[in-house]
Amino acid sequence: MTKEGWLSPVEGTRLEIERRVKPTVGSNPTPSAKLQPCRARILPSLKARQRLLTNSMQFRNIPSLSFVAYLVLTATVQALPAAAGSPFPATGPVTPGTRATLRGGKALAPAQAPLEVKRAIWAANELTSKPYRYGGGHRSFKDSGYDCSGTISYALGGAGVVKSPMSSSEFRRFGARGRGKWITIYARNGHTFAVIAGLRLDTTAWNTMRRDRTWAPRWQPTPRAPRGFVARHPAGL
Repeated sequence: MTKEGWLSPVEGTRLEIERRVKPTVGSNPTPSAKLQPCRARILPSLKARQRLLTNSMQFRNIPSLSFVAYLVLTATVQALPAAAGSPFPATGPVTPGTRATLRGGKALAPAQAPLEVKRAIWAANELTSKPYRYGGGHRSFKDSGYDCSGTISYALGGAGVVKSPMSSSEFRRFGARGRGKWITIYARNGHTFAVIAGLRLDTTAWNTMRRDRTWAPRWQPTPRAPRGFVARHPAGL
């Protein structure tokens, strides 16, 4: 087996090519020996990651790559933007069935839920120790505190259904109208909460606009009347 290093046309990215050589009896492998399909992997720098996908077609002209290796390389490039640098958890606790359950203040995602729903729940679990802060979670998904719409934005960001934080007024026009099968966002001017797999994610325990020390991004064990709120849901969920 031999390894080659190749500096790609995409700045800051190194391609490692691993080729399996089939030696002849009584001799050492040589470059002229028969080559079997190779494996390739790319080692991108932070700056190069986002440029890899759009420039991946340049790899077609590399003579040392077999067609199989090109397919492997292209698949790796396409997977990078979604997996690299994500601030959200990819795994978390689960429970059998179709409804989430609470344990120690954190939610267990239902095993039969779509992956987007599970990731929304796992993301929201990260906020259960954060304080309430007006405007928190709006400039960036990562913040020291969160308000109501910042909390819902973070959960939906974990699900991959929003690309940046949204305000309560924006959530009134989000996605599709009505309740969703797995996720429903309830929004009005000034407040937003969500019900994900049967659990309410909210910054207030009760139906009140009077701020007190109980305000915080938490899973709430009690339902909340949706009167005065617009119900929206991510398409397909």
